[in-house]
Amino acid sequence: MQDKAKAVEILVNDLKVFSTFNEELYKEITQLLTLGNFRENEQLSKYGDTKTARSIMFIELKKLIEANPLFRDKLVFPTLKSSRLRTLINQSLNWQHQLCKNPRPNPDIKTLFTDHSCSPPNGPLAPTTVNLPVAAVAKPASYTSLGPHGPFPPTAAAAAANANALAGWMANASASSSVQAAVVTASSIPVPQNQVPILKRPRTPPANSGMVDYQSTDHEQLMKRLRPAQSVEEVTYPTQRQQAPWSLDDLPGTVAMTIHQGSIVTSMDFHPSHQTLLLVGSNNGDITLWEIVSRERLVSKPFKIWDMTACSLAFQASVAKDTPISVSRVTWSPDGSFVGVAFTKHLIHLYAYPGPNDLRHNVEIDAHVGGVNDLAFAHPNKQLCVVSCGDDKLIKVWDLTGRKMFNFEGHEAPVYSVCPHHKENIQFIFSTAVDGKIKAWLYDNVGSRVDYDAPGHGCTRMLYSADGSRLFSCGTSKDGDSYLVEWNESEGAIKRTYTGFRKKSAGVVQFDTTKNHYLAAGEDSQIKFWDMDNTTLLTSIDAEGGLSSVPRLRFNKDGNLLAVTTADNGLKILANAVGLRTFRAIEVQSFEALRSPIESAAAKVSGSSAITNVNPVNCKVERSSPVRPSPIINGVDPTGRSMEKTRTVEDVTDRTKPWQLSEIMDAVQCRLVTMPDSTDSSSKVVRLLYTNSGVGVLALGANGVQKLWKWTRNEQNPSGKATASVVPNHWQPNSGLLMTNDVLGVNLEEAVPCIALSKNDSYVMSACGGKVSLFNMMTFKVMTTFMPPPPASTFLAFHPQDNNIIAIGMEDSTIHIYNVRVDEVKSKLKGHQKRITGLAFSTNLNILVSSGADAQLCVWSIDTWEKRKSVAVQIPSGKAPAGDTRVQFHSDQIRLLVVHETQLAIYDTSKMDHIRQWVPQEVLSAPISSAAYSCNSQLVFATFCDGNIGVFDADSLRLRCRIAPSVYLSQAALSGSQPVYPLVVAVHPLDSNQFAIGLTDGSVKVIEPIESEGKWGSNPPIDNGILNGRTGSSSTTSNHTPDQTQR
Repeated sequence: MQDKAKAVEILVNDLKVFSTFNEELYKEITQLLTLGNFRENEQLSKYGDTKTARSIMFIELKKLIEANPLFRDKLVFPTLKSSRLRTLINQSLNWQHQLCKNPRPNPDIKTLFTDHSCSPPNGPLAPTTVNLPVAAVAKPASYTSLGPHGPFPPTAAAAAANANALAGWMANASASSSVQAAVVTASSIPVPQNQVPILKRPRTPPANSGMVDYQSTDHEQLMKRLRPAQSVEEVTYPTQRQQAPWSLDDLPGTVAMTIHQGSIVTSMDFHPSHQTLLLVGSNNGDITLWEIVSRERLVSKPFKIWDMTACSLAFQASVAKDTPISVSRVTWSPDGSFVGVAFTKHLIHLYAYPGPNDLRHNVEIDAHVGGVNDLAFAHPNKQLCVVSCGDDKLIKVWDLTGRKMFNFEGHEAPVYSVCPHHKENIQFIFSTAVDGKIKAWLYDNVGSRVDYDAPGHGCTRMLYSADGSRLFSCGTSKDGDSYLVEWNESEGAIKRTYTGFRKKSAGVVQFDTTKNHYLAAGEDSQIKFWDMDNTTLLTSIDAEGGLSSVPRLRFNKDGNLLAVTTADNGLKILANAVGLRTFRAIEVQSFEALRSPIESAAAKVSGSSAITNVNPVNCKVERSSPVRPSPIINGVDPTGRSMEKTRTVEDVTDRTKPWQLSEIMDAVQCRLVTMPDSTDSSSKVVRLLYTNSGVGVLALGANGVQKLWKWTRNEQNPSGKATASVVPNHWQPNSGLLMTNDVLGVNLEEAVPCIALSKNDSYVMSACGGKVSLFNMMTFKVMTTFMPPPPASTFLAFHPQDNNIIAIGMEDSTIHIYNVRVDEVKSKLKGHQKRITGLAFSTNLNILVSSGADAQLCVWSIDTWEKRKSVAVQIPSGKAPAGDTRVQFHSDQIRLLVVHETQLAIYDTSKMDHIRQWVPQEVLSAPISSAAYSCNSQLVFATFCDGNIGVFDADSLRLRCRIAPSVYLSQAALSGSQPVYPLVVAVHPLDSNQFAIGLTDGSVKVIEPIESEGKWGSNPPIDNGILNGRTGSSSTTSNHTPDQTQR
């Protein structure tokens, strides 16, 4: 503003109010009048335009409001079904219509402002039903309880029942289809007296009056409508399912065997009851039946046309072109007595399966013009049948003699998949086309009941959970984007969208479900798992590598085995602990039988099905996933135990190639960047953090000064995140201010520095023997100071749910729970004997764990701040229980990493059991200076006082990789009189393989693997405790009772 007079008027009349409670601010506003450009003011130096500034202000206000505990649970609006208003209106209109003295069959309702009332009839009384568009469907005549594939209702009233099954989908379906609207119009079929619910209102209308069905098709909803004196309420699932304890060990994550199929595997299916029988289809048209425990190929059927004369001329012409015919789908019937095979040209083969190694021809069907894309068994009218779909845009239903029962038309593109299902006695089929259209069909000739678009508008497959209560779909768009979602059946709307797909997929992602609890999908040569109730990726495994770029996968019925396809024309069988036990007896026998020379072993191994070793797979647990701890037996993870292995030629020859520890000795073997202006031999780096956004690194020096480095988004670094490929900027405000802690009168040699960063990266709190200072991360200004010594603060941690609450560990062994907003210590926790050296919150368990220089761990309730338990860290014999003890929670919020100069240890904090321990040894024998979990808790990075850095597997604490000091130190530093080594390590919040180290010479370095490797080493294979021919850094396991336990 250039009008000084106007500015003065605003200052005096409108802004004077600020002088009453913040005179300093008012003076600063006044000084703006003296400036030629208000951006000369430091705080306004980065001001852009008014619109942008207001947007930023509103974002910051929103963050402040959401972070305020007074608003907690008050800003979250309830989730309403999209058709909830329609439901309430229909309920009201039905009620009004039932009270009509002269109800008409097709009432004319024009307004909601007055109650509805039918005019006197001109003819005989007809059955009364409010004929509302789209949502209204007549009440079914009966709902018989059924098992899987129950009978199709034979009566006319059953048609209404079937329509009702899809009412929710149709109520929200695209209005573009006039056929759907006609189908859903209310039926005027009279409803039997016992089917009308008795409402809890005193003015109950006559029991024989019809009532419109208005909403959900959930099982519970249907059942409630049959019972008298029940109010209609919306229920998400039919029954309350008991949540059994679960863990990652439930998932098949260990490679139990590898099968060489000899051709690309295109489809797999486990037998529904004999759960080690696996049916496999290949791209050369072959089908194979494997008994995977005995490693036996029971049946192999090459592609062959059974009766060419019975095939259509179109098929005969296509075969004459000599293009290959592949298997597109293999599947078992529900009872396992039949096998269905679909091919990429016209045909379906149905086999009878009478016994272990016998597949008998049943019928060959020339089913579709072009490819048959999917095949499934269904059971309408108590008759087992086959549902198929194809390139000819049709869905067809066949009986087991090959007679066509139904022919469904309506898709405008080739049909990609079919999913037959039933709800109560309602049998229906979902179908998806390659254009992403989803349609639903009843076993009639009326047409499609639903017309929806799948996410991504691409090839999509739909599956129900094992209990039939939940519907999922997974597909990939033409652009390669993949989508995994759960559907709300009653509304036809997406309920959840699962995250975790990272790359553009080269093909359509395949998926499966198991245990009514887990989802699995194959992408990027990995298998990814989700908990059905959590959209965040739970874990991913690479199955020791070698998987297809887009692996196909299939669980067995119990979910203890998982078949996945490999890139070398084979497949791997993954197993959990239960699944592995099925292999164990055979493996022991095989081990005894294969003690013969190599030549003998080679003669016994079939080249068509080479079985490789049983090795544990490393699970990559994603951040924020609610994983519970693995069940530990005597401190040992069952899936990680050494097992007797079936040895083949490859096994014997591999003995000459022992596993080698990955050792990084030179900077060219990794990527490394040193922070500019960081080296300061007078001030070693004592604390180090990444910003939560992953764009910066913050270091606290022993002199109390904090430094910040930031990466910017540019062509070299399009993500703008921290990377070792680009040198960041040493960031400072225009004022040149430093973030300097209060060190007046402090002996810096004895001070214990501490630091904590707010979740939004806006504020950093730190101390270095003096008062705790709260800094603004933009201006570096001190916002406030508190907790002056004595005693001095030694550790700081923000409450995970409230940035205003801070846990402060003190020099006098107490812990203060401090509320910044009201400047008050709310609680003072006493339980340690020496200064506090570590604090970690677990929101899952609602606890705070503290560690101290007394080598004690204390567990506190964050509700009452009472101490629950105290245990002593198990110090190795001959070592003193002195020095700092640090603690950090695993991403499951249950396992706890405990770091002491003498050890790395893992505890189960739900019981405070000591699970595993690693002590310095061999190449890493120096004391540990620092350690931390990677962001996904897959790795542990540890630094040592001799300059070495170790990368450990987080579950087993086995060493994967050693990084020598020669990688990041100059020759002068290596040979200097003063040892230079990392004092602290920090991990990138998003990249699980990147870490930063702060050194005794004041420098800060970021290190990550070279792009061609992408990770730090590999897990050593375990064979009876020996790491394939060499002794490796081992860890010990224990379930001993701690020396000291207090309650």
